[in-house]
Amino acid sequence: HAAAIQYTALEQLNETDAGDAVLCSVTKIGERIMNEFYEVCLSLCVGLGLATACGFRIFVPLLVMSIAVKTGHLEVAENFSWLSSDAAIATLAVATAVEIFAYYLPVVDNFLDAIASPCAVIAGTIVMSSFVPEMAPWLKWCLAAIAGGAAAGAVQGVTTLLRGASTATTGGLANPVVSTSEAAASTGFSLAAIFAPFLALIGLIGLVGVVGWQVASRKSATRSRLAESRTIEV
Repeated sequence: HAAAIQYTALEQLNETDAGDAVLCSVTKIGERIMNEFYEVCLSLCVGLGLATACGFRIFVPLLVMSIAVKTGHLEVAENFSWLSSDAAIATLAVATAVEIFAYYLPVVDNFLDAIASPCAVIAGTIVMSSFVPEMAPWLKWCLAAIAGGAAAGAVQGVTTLLRGASTATTGGLANPVVSTSEAAASTGFSLAAIFAPFLALIGLIGLVGVVGWQVASRKSATRSRLAESRTIEV
């Protein structure tokens, strides 16, 4: 009888150990899944933030990204490892300086806006693709274009309209202020994307909200003026 009791106790103990082992395994799997999900979200936020910065200035985020890869503050896909080379950093530094300076030249700034829109979309797509997790190439590039390319293109479109309005209302006198703000925004978004990715995402959401509010306000004002003009005519 005592042996039967001891056997039963050992059997219960083994079942308890097995249950604890299963629970531990499930917990570890859950933690691994959450960690991988967090890393993917973090990576996408970095890519989206840098792509947004491309909408303000094309080469600034690429230069910041290159320096971050060089110093070990940022990891990119293997096919983008060339960004850490001294030649890449030097080339991007020169391109960044030329781009920033060119936007302070009258007439040239508006010309650059005309050609920068497709370039910003391409740059945003490429930057975003370097942070998209491994998946089918067509899906990866589609996601990069939809997220990164669209973000960069939208921002570039807003800056083009802003500079056009500045040129029309001030004769271009306020354009240097606009150019300085764009360069600062590009730098800020680039640094935030690397060191505070979720903050960059919040900034992007805020930017979209402000632009949406401005568009809605202008539409409302236009409708009000049309309604007043029709009332006066009647």
